[in-house]
Amino acid sequence: MKGRKSVRRTGRIRRRKRVRKKIVGGAERPRLSVFRSLKHTYAQIIDDAEGVTLVSASTLSDDVKKELGNGGHTKTDASKAVGKVLAQRALDRGIKRISFDRGGYLYHGRVRALADAARESGLEF
Repeated sequence: MKGRKSVRRTGRIRRRKRVRKKIVGGAERPRLSVFRSLKHTYAQIIDDAEGVTLVSASTLSDDVKKELGNGGHTKTDASKAVGKVLAQRALDRGIKRISFDRGGYLYHGRVRALADAARESGLEF
């Protein structure tokens, strides 16, 4: 009998593959990929044609930690900070338009907070 965790994970992977069939990041419009672990949120902007990560940010980044300060924040607040820092780094590299890849997660909570913060900071998707 499969455990609940493995069933949930395989479902997410199946959804991720379904989403990735439609979303491909190129040089003109790279892909913003999101990954959530239980503690942290990771995001990266990827050029699939080259197979290269252009920009990345996570809750482990020093810039994000500075933005959050010392404790007293939720994981959703941390995701907002990741979106904001990622957008700033992307704009510095000249990346303005992206495709959003939610990675098989529901567009809700941390994923939505990251996307909204990136939009507010100047990314178009």
